[in-house]
This record gives sequence, C-alpha cells and structure tokens, in this order.
Amino acid sequence: MNLGGIASLIAALAFVVLVLFLVRVLSQVSKTVEKVETTVTEANTTIDVLTKDVDLLMQQVEGLLVKGNHLLNDINGKVETIDPLFTAVADLSQSVSDLNTTSRNLAGKVSGVGKHATKAGVAGKVGATTMRFFRDHKKTTKTEG
Repeated sequence: MNLGGIASLIAALAFVVLVLFLVRVLSQVSKTVEKVETTVTEANTTIDVLTKDVDLLMQQVEGLLVKGNHLLNDINGKVETIDPLFTAVADLSQSVSDLNTTSRNLAGKVSGVGKHATKAGVAGKVGATTMRFFRDHKKTTKTEG
C-alpha cells in the first residue's frame, strides 16, 4: 500500500468514527427532543386545566362580588331606615339628661324649703309658747287685779 492508500484508509476510518459519534449524538438529541415534547404536552395540558380552573374561579368570584354588592346595598338601605331611630334615641337621651338636671335642682330647692319649714315650725312653737305665756300672764294679772 502506498501513501495515498494509507491516507484514504485513515480518512475513511475517521469518517466512520465521525459517523458513529454523530449517530450517538443524534440518538441523545432524539431522546431529549422526545422528553421536551412530553414536557411541552404536559405543560399544555396543565395550562388547559389551570385555564379552566381560573375561568371557573373567576365566575365564582364574580358571583360572590354580585352577592356582596347586593348585600351591601341591602345593609345600606336598612341603615338608612334606622337612622331616625338613632336620632330619636339621642333626643330622648338629651331629654332624660335635662329631666335629671331639673329633678336635682328641684330636690335641692325642696330640701332648702324643708330647712326653712323646720325653722318656721320651731319659730311657730316658740311663738305659740310665748302667746300662751302672755295669755296665762294676762289671766293671772286680771285675776289678781
């Protein structure tokens, strides 16, 4: 074999090694692509499920918001209905407070009148005793004279 034949043989062997290496790499790439396809399929399935779940959840949330708004409107209407009651209770509270103040003032005046009445009663008794004394004294003086 000459030098050209040996070079061709080395080139052919190198080409075979290269082809074997490429077959192995392409086999691994093929497996990787299959795994990526499986992953993408699972991701798409998961995204579809999540989309359906989110749609359902959004419908339920929208229903809850509608019910919440209805309930809030109902409560606001009822609060407007009982506002006059709170106003009346506040007015009644003020009236009761005024009545208590007036009662205390009246009780103080009655207490003062009671003290004056007691003094007047004592003065009356002293006066009656004095009058009896003078009457008795006049009778005694007339009988003696």
